[in-house]
Amino acid sequence: MGSRYGGLKQVDPVGPSGEAILDYSVFDALRGGFGKVVFVIRRDFEAEFKEKIGRKFEPLMPVDYCYQDIADLPAPYTVPAGRTKPWGTAHATRAARSVVDGPFAVINADDFYGRDAFAKLAAFLSSEPASDGKMHLAMVGFRLDLTLSENGSVARGICDIAPDGKLRGVTEMTKLVKVGDIAENREDEANPVKVPLDSRVSMNFWGFPAGLFAELEERFPKWLAVNGSKEKSEWYIPFVVDELVREGKADCGVLPTDSSWFGVTYRDDKPRVMESIRALVDAGEYPSNLFK
Repeated sequence: MGSRYGGLKQVDPVGPSGEAILDYSVFDALRGGFGKVVFVIRRDFEAEFKEKIGRKFEPLMPVDYCYQDIADLPAPYTVPAGRTKPWGTAHATRAARSVVDGPFAVINADDFYGRDAFAKLAAFLSSEPASDGKMHLAMVGFRLDLTLSENGSVARGICDIAPDGKLRGVTEMTKLVKVGDIAENREDEANPVKVPLDSRVSMNFWGFPAGLFAELEERFPKWLAVNGSKEKSEWYIPFVVDELVREGKADCGVLPTDSSWFGVTYRDDKPRVMESIRALVDAGEYPSNLFK
């Protein structure tokens, strides 16, 4: 929605030739081996989004659009009075159920993930899954120190990873700051929790088989039965992943990357993002114009 940013941050230019963060994500996905892009958007900015983002990629790869509609609910559920907020990232993913029929990745439109992250997830999705009766999911795990902010505390999901590289769980920490050669979670100021800087964190970059959509269809009504009447409740992707893993229906591999993540939440984040992208361009990671 861009409420904290004060506008449509998904299409705001940050690159040296006017590129948006999302342009770099699709560019990295394309050179990493992905063959199609699906944009999950709202109808109220459809025309602007297609003009500023989508049409640039149509000559390069198949492009589809779907819409996260607050009224896209299974029967007998309807939008409760006063509800204006979208239903969350799992609902946004579900919106693509009619246009995705193979393995796919899910990203945030306003986060910069880096070339290596896309390459590793593409390799995972194109590999032959084990025939053990489980769904095999993946999450790109970023180093904590490469996701911290110089401007204050951040919230991150710290991953608990088994020796075989599978995700056991995620601990949400909401006030992480860097202190010398370690991070501290200062939710309790008197008793900060120390967290190693090389801990892996989830930045909402997921890889799924097409079978996930059937699970979303089955689980959404159950979630609505408990949460649907709450005005601001949201159904998040990690909720679904956690349920599938706990039930033994799936496992989730953590794919480590040393890519630097950066995102745009507030308007004041934009100069730092622009400087970071310019540094990557100067280092030869990206052309100065993605579309030339």
